[in-house]
Amino acid sequence: MLYKRSSQLFADAEKVIPGGVNSPVRAFKAVGGTPIFVKSAKGAYLYDEDGNKLIDYINSWGPMVLGHAYEPVVEAVIERAKLGTSFGMPTELETQIAALAIKMVPNIDKIRFVNSGTEACMSAIRLARGYTKRDKIIKFAGCYHGHSDSFLIQAGSGAITFGSPNSPGVTAGTAKDTLLARYNDLDNVVELITANPNEIAAIIVEPVAGNMGCIPPKEGFLEGLRQLCTDNGILLIFDEVMTGFRLAAGGVQELVGVTSDIVCFGKVIGGGLPVGAFAARAEIMNYLAPLGPVYQAGTLSGNPLAMAAGLAMLQALDADREVFIRLKEKTAYLAAGINKVLTNNNVSFTINTIGSMISVHFDDNAVVDFQTAAKGDNETFKKFFHGLLQEGIYIAPSAYETWFITDALTYEDLDFTIQAIDKVSKTF
Repeated sequence: MLYKRSSQLFADAEKVIPGGVNSPVRAFKAVGGTPIFVKSAKGAYLYDEDGNKLIDYINSWGPMVLGHAYEPVVEAVIERAKLGTSFGMPTELETQIAALAIKMVPNIDKIRFVNSGTEACMSAIRLARGYTKRDKIIKFAGCYHGHSDSFLIQAGSGAITFGSPNSPGVTAGTAKDTLLARYNDLDNVVELITANPNEIAAIIVEPVAGNMGCIPPKEGFLEGLRQLCTDNGILLIFDEVMTGFRLAAGGVQELVGVTSDIVCFGKVIGGGLPVGAFAARAEIMNYLAPLGPVYQAGTLSGNPLAMAAGLAMLQALDADREVFIRLKEKTAYLAAGINKVLTNNNVSFTINTIGSMISVHFDDNAVVDFQTAAKGDNETFKKFFHGLLQEGIYIAPSAYETWFITDALTYEDLDFTIQAIDKVSKTF
């Protein structure tokens, strides 16, 4: 496949946009080469500016559960746009989607809409601090909760030492209130809680990690976090920006039967438009202004186009709960096929899956946290990525990102993908 026009568009973009992209992973720095510029998408396929058709396993990093340009979502946005695109005032749509989300998700009474997953997680942390009157939080290495200052922290040297900023612009004062734990390691969390008694406001976690590849929680990990939070007056925050309304109608809380105190949403809840949300029991949410002292606001929060798209998406998922079974079955089929061809071709690998999330790690040891994910063979991944791209398959341009399966994928698409992986992996 040729990407002449994409190359020219990227060169043009670099002149006016930092790095030529508006989100760093799009720049292909992890895999080399030139980013693909998309012209359109429909169902399971992307169509780029050079006229190439690609099977899409990113799906806008998760929200396209039912495929690109899903007709009810498109129609809902068009009809709302005819009535006006932004008011900065309440609309009935906000109440409708809020009521539906509360119906679908366990253990939430109220929800507030924002404009991104980053904003949702940032606001959830502020709410947790205001509610508990504590300052510190625990996050996990390899979990991504957006680019808010509190989350851009790298590891300290031990349980008692603090992390340090891993981005210029994040102050040491912010870093000192963020404690970094190892994913799937309850003993490490206990160390941090013990070393910081009555100081931790919240533990925030991707209940299924998706930003170091797909890494499911070990048995008992989420249950253990729930108990530790309950015992120590800490709020448990599930960042379900990726997993909410994707792994189950009620997200991971429903899937595994563990409840959080605050849950953050994005991606699916906007039907592909820029939307985030955070939700909790009434006693916690009532701490938000205008009812309570914790301030959070946004002119475009509850934007009618985004609310219309999100409502159409949630209505479709609520009406057809079997979609989650179909997605799981397709993911399992793909995983089995990849496992077979990579094994036959003597490739060292591990496949992680849960529901409609899957990733291939080029290491034959179990991948359970950031440390083990980092042991993967990135040079092999680069060959894998570009090989699949030439075959007409688009996966995330980073070894540390999960793939997302869409219901629009056919079994013919999956078979084509498996055959392409067979072909590509023979060249390793």
